[in-house]
Amino acid sequence: MNQPRMNVESFNLDHRTVAAPYVRLADTKVLPAGDVIQKYDVRFTQPNRAHLEMPVVHSLEHLFAEHSRNHSTRVIDFSPMGCQTGFYLILQGEWELDAVLDLVHATLEDVLVATEVPAANEVQCGWGANHTLEGAQAAARTFLAARGEWSTVTA
Repeated sequence: MNQPRMNVESFNLDHRTVAAPYVRLADTKVLPAGDVIQKYDVRFTQPNRAHLEMPVVHSLEHLFAEHSRNHSTRVIDFSPMGCQTGFYLILQGEWELDAVLDLVHATLEDVLVATEVPAANEVQCGWGANHTLEGAQAAARTFLAARGEWSTVTA
């Protein structure tokens, strides 16, 4: 299917050709002052075939956002994709892919041993009841089991 070029990088990605799980550099921006940020597509499930349930997405977002900052001060954000198939990891500076994979790996290992979802309450979260530690840990376990495939984006 021939589609017009769009402004959003992921809208130009043929989601039929990717093979999740994977981690891929989606964009690099040089800001006006010269700072660099990189956006990584951390894809947990195969687009248009599977998705993560919202409590799992929500819990992974909280867990990754909190625990990734124990491994790097250059984490800017970890945001869920609306399609519920993965997340965008935004990092300060230029990163080698192996360093990003190590950061993702270390953080997901933290998720496996977590005893609670951080800030899963109505004071710190807009929908504090919408969490599942067990679901997040199951998704993390599945993603970690495929560690050898993370750098392969297409089959």
